[in-house]
Amino acid sequence: MPMMNWSGTVAFANTALHGPRTVNELRAIVSASTSCRVVGSAHSFSRIVATTGALISLADLPTRIEIDAASSTVTVSSATLYGELAIGLHAAGFALHNLASLPHISVAGACATGTHGSGIGNGPLSSSVAAVELVTASGDLVRLAHGDQDFPGAVVSLGALGALTALTLRIEPTYEIAQHVFTGLPVHVAATQLCEILALGYSVSLFTSWGGDVVDQVWVKRRVDGGPIDVALLLEGGAQPSSRTMHPIARMPADACTVQQGVPGPWHERLPHFALAYMPSAGDEIQSEYFVASDHAADAMRAILAVRDVIRGPLLVSEIRAVAADDQWLSMSHERASVAFHFTWISDVRLVMPAIAAVEAAIAPFAPRPHWGKVFSIDPTVVRSRYRMWNAACEVMTRLDPNGTFRNDFIRQHFMA
Repeated sequence: MPMMNWSGTVAFANTALHGPRTVNELRAIVSASTSCRVVGSAHSFSRIVATTGALISLADLPTRIEIDAASSTVTVSSATLYGELAIGLHAAGFALHNLASLPHISVAGACATGTHGSGIGNGPLSSSVAAVELVTASGDLVRLAHGDQDFPGAVVSLGALGALTALTLRIEPTYEIAQHVFTGLPVHVAATQLCEILALGYSVSLFTSWGGDVVDQVWVKRRVDGGPIDVALLLEGGAQPSSRTMHPIARMPADACTVQQGVPGPWHERLPHFALAYMPSAGDEIQSEYFVASDHAADAMRAILAVRDVIRGPLLVSEIRAVAADDQWLSMSHERASVAFHFTWISDVRLVMPAIAAVEAAIAPFAPRPHWGKVFSIDPTVVRSRYRMWNAACEVMTRLDPNGTFRNDFIRQHFMA
């Protein structure tokens, strides 16, 4: 039975899954392999994890959540889920700067693929990483920390440098978030004032089906210690506060969603859209996502609107979020503040791929960077051209893994051509 991703749309491997229980067992497996990849929480929709070699899960390694209050950091085992880490941090009086929409994803996998939450001042999850520990292809255990020459290529590494065993993350004092949802924002208001809307709260998401004259929902998450928010832009634009708890796909029940209606609560119970106790899904699905520079976001939104007749048939929902610039070489927001356009599609590849092609063609003038863990069809040579430090990233991959043990078809196609 092949191991599948969480929605059952991608087979990662047909080989047996290796589950080392100690770092030394992991080192032995890796050093004996000519080809291997590491799987996290299986939340990738691209073939970034797929391998014909050994597939390794680190979920059975000893759990580490080691808080260093003096340095405001936590060292965490790579397979730990963000939701589990968050509970431990909050209990000790600490927090992360942000979380993704799902708390069910592993720390290492999320950081390695550039996964993110939202907020014009919030970088992707990888931007909180201060150090990584990894087993390289030779079986050596290596630590790379902020300031080391290779570090900018070591966090958003796409799993191509080795098997991450632990990460050290920067933390801060715990805080509370209140989540407010608005519905019915006219699409012309959203397109004209997109970046202003995305700046209304600590974390803001727009959900749309691209099918009508309104953006279906605007989720504004505010830090309680930051005081009240001014949502006049939404109200004067025609949006209304929701009178009920909403799911991003409005027709679906909201039982899995985090508390809304402006009720304050711990950061880790509001920043994700979904609660850890639930595994949300609309069923089988395909996801894609594209980052454009914030300066071009409004134009990119209008370009997508121009092809909405092509995309809305296979679309379940689309989310628009802001992501701050960061310094990881292969991060989708490397050196540029970005707005990310996310698409959750039905699982019918025959219908979805033409829609993806339409989106990519529409936003091509704005040099989009696709999310590594999502489905995209942009030519690899074009993707390479959008990363200033591409050659440096390739050099680190080659030096730490000269024989390509951790390189699969996806990595070779995009980096070694």
